Amino acid sequence: MKPFSFFISSKTYHDLSLLIARVFSGYPMLSLHGWGKITAGTDRWKGLGSGLSDLIGLDFLSIPLGFMASFAESIGALLIILGLTTRPAAFLLAFTMFVAVCKKLPGGIKGAELPALFLCLSLVIMLSGAGKYSLDHLLKRKK
Repeated sequence: MKPFSFFISSKTYHDLSLLIARVFSGYPMLSLHGWGKITAGTDRWKGLGSGLSDLIGLDFLSIPLGFMASFAESIGALLIILGLTTRPAAFLLAFTMFVAVCKKLPGGIKGAELPALFLCLSLVIMLSGAGKYSLDHLLKRKK
């Protein structure tokens, strides 16, 4: 093994890095943000969805949009951790985080920093896929 090959090889740790990205972005999203929202009910969903529904001018969509955001931050995050339907789940979470960034950006970058980080991680996971250490890979291998 050549010295410094750890820093040069990009293939060796690719799947491990995807697992780390999935777990260390999915778990905080699920436990700190998603679970409380999905279990809160329609009043909370209406508040969450009002940001996007007000923007598009369709107030009656605030509860469904809020539920979708809650779903992405909870069930979507769980799917990302497990590596199951990873790309669609990461897309939903990326879209949710994009809306959150747009909503918080007028208050300054400091308020939008956390959703922007989750947005970037979701995009990386969406583009890269789940990797070898995932249920997606296991199910694909069994076919």
